[in-house]
Amino acid sequence: MGFVTPDFGPAMTEIVLATGICVVMLVDLFLGDRIRGITLTMSLATLALAAWFAGGVEGTVVTFSGSYIADPLARLLKMFTLLIVGVVFVYSNGYLRERDLLKGEYYMLGLFATLGMTVMISAHSLITMYLGLELMSLALYSMVAFDRESPVAAESAMKYFVLGAIASGVLLYGMSILYGITGSLQIDEIAAGLVATDPRRPAVLLGTVFVLVGVAFKFGAVPFHNWVPDVYHGAPTSVTLFIGTAPKMAAFAMLSRLMYSALGPEALAWQPMLATLAVLSLLVGNVVAIAQTNIKRMLAYSTIAHVGFILLGFASGTVEGRQAALFYTLVYAVMAAAAFGIVILMSRRGFEADELDDWKGLNQRSPWFAAMMLLVMVSMIGIPPFVGFFAKLNILAALVTANETLLAVVAVLLSVVGAFYYLRVIRLMYFDQPVDTSPLLAAPDFRLVLSLNAVAVLLLGIFANPLLRLCAAAIG
Repeated sequence: MGFVTPDFGPAMTEIVLATGICVVMLVDLFLGDRIRGITLTMSLATLALAAWFAGGVEGTVVTFSGSYIADPLARLLKMFTLLIVGVVFVYSNGYLRERDLLKGEYYMLGLFATLGMTVMISAHSLITMYLGLELMSLALYSMVAFDRESPVAAESAMKYFVLGAIASGVLLYGMSILYGITGSLQIDEIAAGLVATDPRRPAVLLGTVFVLVGVAFKFGAVPFHNWVPDVYHGAPTSVTLFIGTAPKMAAFAMLSRLMYSALGPEALAWQPMLATLAVLSLLVGNVVAIAQTNIKRMLAYSTIAHVGFILLGFASGTVEGRQAALFYTLVYAVMAAAAFGIVILMSRRGFEADELDDWKGLNQRSPWFAAMMLLVMVSMIGIPPFVGFFAKLNILAALVTANETLLAVVAVLLSVVGAFYYLRVIRLMYFDQPVDTSPLLAAPDFRLVLSLNAVAVLLLGIFANPLLRLCAAAIG
């Protein structure tokens, strides 16, 4: 059989990103610090062009000898990923400039990580999935240590790297077991091979467990969460913003394609495991967040709790549960971007504004951005009509429909516990006297994007149906 030329059209998103990285790298070599904004503009243009190609793919196409798939799920996740990364770049520009960290390498590493995410999202082969994962992970390790003068950042990057390498090894081992059992690396062929295999074989269960452990680490689910608070705390806030948002979409695609598409025949084995990880994540995330005095660590444990909700959607074992999990993942990225964006807004040279006491009296300093943070916190609690309420409601409805009422009750109770630390931030902003009375300084474009980001948390709740329909089309 001769060589078959692959269809490059569906992969134009990745091709544009790879080309953009090369162009940005070359142009940035000739730019001084005063005109570094050109690098940002070129990076945003690359993301916009990539998003345009991502949105232009119709239907479902499998190419590159079955290792790459372009389908409605990939299209939706890619467009949201590219949008969130663009917002992150806008937020990061002023923060990096104030700290003399504004280098072209930040945007190139961000684009490399984004390229890895898009490859993961469209992976239809275990090898493609692993290549995308490692491309994303290696870029993120470097971004965490981006501030070379910070020993805390270096320590966080080393911890992230070591634990990430272990998790990648575990995932690769699980993939090798699946390959040994089924004789294929393609996701659909693995599923077909498992159908013809005794599901009670120890090797099948062992491979499933190893794969699930690798995916759980990338999500930051308990008990594989130890890296999350340390990395969120130690990394520069602009990098924390990046890690806390866009990679969640790639992790969702990874979980969906590996557990449902490849390991669907083993659902009875991994659904109880996912349910256990989800409950542990909700418990640890919500309870430990209460004890935090650093808002970045608090938001890290908050992330773990939200991951618990996403995993509950998968654990329901229904199409509605996956649709609800996708909706939750997308809206969480929007909420987290706004939350960390306001943390960046309050920071300045030599001051990170990451302690809860720094948020005292924010309403007196800036009523508008105090209101924006209020929108985000209330949405994360899950109060209507904000989008966080509908995200949680859809997960709970999917659980009840799947006769998992006990899980739904546990999720509601732990959400009530989690409301405490969000309400604490609101109390500090509105009912305490400010410790710092300096004005909040930021570029007009930063203020505009941040305001739109926070208001979107409300608008996506009031007009949730269009996004819900997109999620249903992507999964269904």
